[in-house]
Amino acid sequence: MTTGKKVGSIIAIVVVIILVIICYYRYFFVFGEGVKAGELNYVVKKGYVFKTYEGKLIQSGIKSRQTGTLQNNEFEFSIANQEIAEKMMANSGKFFELHYKEYKHALPWRGFSVYVVDSILTSKDLPQ
Repeated sequence: MTTGKKVGSIIAIVVVIILVIICYYRYFFVFGEGVKAGELNYVVKKGYVFKTYEGKLIQSGIKSRQTGTLQNNEFEFSIANQEIAEKMMANSGKFFELHYKEYKHALPWRGFSVYVVDSILTSKDLPQ
């Protein structure tokens, strides 16, 4: 093997390793984890090719994106597995505490959101 081919092979390997690291960081590295609590607004299964579960939680309190306006805090998320999604679908409108993982970017088979709910911590009826 000539020196030029060796250098080319090493450069190709380094480029592939760098691309793998970048892809891992962008799509699989867990950037953050946390818990969100609020009233479950909806859970739906949707998608063109990859059917994923998506949901929205309405959190207590209000926030303003623009001066002079008020709106509810909303947490939009994807759901990690079917069992969790079905439990949530059967209890829409209840108060949930959800554990989630935050990624840098979404993947089509993981859902539309960078926030992926992986467990339900608590579920209870809203006070009347």
